[in-house]
Amino acid sequence: MIPYNPHRWTSHLFDVRGSMVQEILGRVAVCVIWSTVVTMAHYRFPDWFRGFEFPATGHTLLGVVVGLLLVFRTNSSYDRFWEGRKLWGSLINESRNLGRLNQSLLQSTPEIQQRLSLWTSAFSWATMYRLRNERSLGPIAQELPPDDVHAAISALHPPMFVASQLTNLVNEAHRTGHIDSIQQGFFDQNIMLLVDYLGGCERIRNTPAPFAYTVHLRRVLMVYCFTLPLALVNDFGWQTIVATLIIAYTMFGIEEIGVEIEDPFGVDSNDLPLEDFCRTIQSNLAELTSVQRSATEPVNGPLIQN
Repeated sequence: MIPYNPHRWTSHLFDVRGSMVQEILGRVAVCVIWSTVVTMAHYRFPDWFRGFEFPATGHTLLGVVVGLLLVFRTNSSYDRFWEGRKLWGSLINESRNLGRLNQSLLQSTPEIQQRLSLWTSAFSWATMYRLRNERSLGPIAQELPPDDVHAAISALHPPMFVASQLTNLVNEAHRTGHIDSIQQGFFDQNIMLLVDYLGGCERIRNTPAPFAYTVHLRRVLMVYCFTLPLALVNDFGWQTIVATLIIAYTMFGIEEIGVEIEDPFGVDSNDLPLEDFCRTIQSNLAELTSVQRSATEPVNGPLIQN
């Protein structure tokens, strides 16, 4: 995701990265070349070309239909983008809750406490890479046992392997008497919610827009843009080329925005900053662990120093 100040137009008005210009440049260029050919034919062969002109009224009605389709496409894509953001926000909050329980209820077993914190961080990294069809635990893998990291990456579903590790650690804490059954239930509830948020992200990732809708929209959009010069040339003349450039850029740009934000978990310029989310979870949990350690260490010297 590209950070920007929405109140400053000059800071991003002419940016190319993330603006869909590169993605739609080829399509827009073909439309402009076609409009140039149409305009030249209009002036060079007026009698012959008159039979190919497209009625302006009919093209206007087609434009209304295309506009409605594009609005629906963009809205549905943004709904998926925003739902993905909410799911990752919930995943961050639930990881913090799990870390909070870990910090407060497992003070008597620092080893389990440390391992639970690391595997909680690993869950977010495993989820991110799972959504990108990759296998990794990110930088947190350096702090985990190599055999466990290899087992997690080799698993059929790495995030679920990590969730199982979390459950095993909670069961171990209960079996050794460090937490009671009620406290174990609190931990299980947090882990269950993490898995639920993972499932919500996978639902978005694995369910693209219906094929028929996407194909139909693109076919209608191509018909509209390539018949546009035929409808404009009689009234606009050589200005048809500029008008086609502006309208094609607008239409193809809107459609491409919907395509890019439809899956918000990738690495495109407008996708969610999942690496930042994972680093936030990792730093929050590390901070909780360090606070717990400092609270249990003996204090030497005065509490307040001048």
